[in-house]
Amino acid sequence: MTVNKWTEEYIPDQSGRVAIVTGANSGNGLETARALAGRGAHVVLAVRDLAKGEAAVADIEANHPAAHLELVELDLALLNSVRSAAADLRERYGRIDLLVNNAGVFHTPRRQTTDGFEIRFGTNHLGHFALTGLLLDRLVGTPGSRIVTVSSNAHRYRAYIDFDRFGLEQGRSQSAAYGRSKLANLLFTYELQRRLEAAGSPAVALAAHPGWAETEILRHFRGIRFIEPLIGPLRNSAATGALATLRAATDPAAAGGEFYGSDGWFEMRGHPVLVGSSDRSRDAELQRQVWAASEDVTGVTFPI
Repeated sequence: MTVNKWTEEYIPDQSGRVAIVTGANSGNGLETARALAGRGAHVVLAVRDLAKGEAAVADIEANHPAAHLELVELDLALLNSVRSAAADLRERYGRIDLLVNNAGVFHTPRRQTTDGFEIRFGTNHLGHFALTGLLLDRLVGTPGSRIVTVSSNAHRYRAYIDFDRFGLEQGRSQSAAYGRSKLANLLFTYELQRRLEAAGSPAVALAAHPGWAETEILRHFRGIRFIEPLIGPLRNSAATGALATLRAATDPAAAGGEFYGSDGWFEMRGHPVLVGSSDRSRDAELQRQVWAASEDVTGVTFPI
């Protein structure tokens, strides 16, 4: 079926599916969790702040009183927290149908994670890489299971991987550091899909980006007050931004290795469609190198 403007209405029934959404207490993550719960999924909100997570649960239940929701504490910037959350989730669920690697940081103050990684790379890529690896055996044997990782068009911006300083600060630009983490998200997704195919797994890996969405990720961006009058009309709402993730997660026609984004001007806003990614993100050798380096620094080895 050809869909010109894909919306939440096209999400199939999700009853019986277990979906984990990281960063689900606000923004795109909250809207993703809300839409999945509204279609009957059992949704686990994986959040750093449990109080904010409880508020998000109450928010979703206000729209969907019968929603099946749970919380798990997860700080992606701390590998011990990732391991603890994964152990908790493995104990709760013998199968996982959907993992949405959504959480992210952008113009947060410059610092390193407790494990010594640059905060954006450590949170946006390495934390999600480790979480996926630790949960993969709950996904690989589940028919129809999907791993959706949220990237950004910023993966094109001054994005390169310096293996001599892998995971560490590579220059002073916060925007470039964010771009590197989003490039890594795509390199990870494409390599994961290749490995899933080689293993004959029914699970698939996809990526999505929300355009320029109106979320809290920009709260530390000092320049936002100057550019808001210009970009405001071009931005997606959080709910519209989440549609690309939701399409990758639920559209029966979506396939492994695909990348969904907005159909508007420079992919900044609009409805979700298949979009392209940079030549660098499609470099198979770079994908393998980033994978191997990520396993090395996180200590998480994938079973595929």
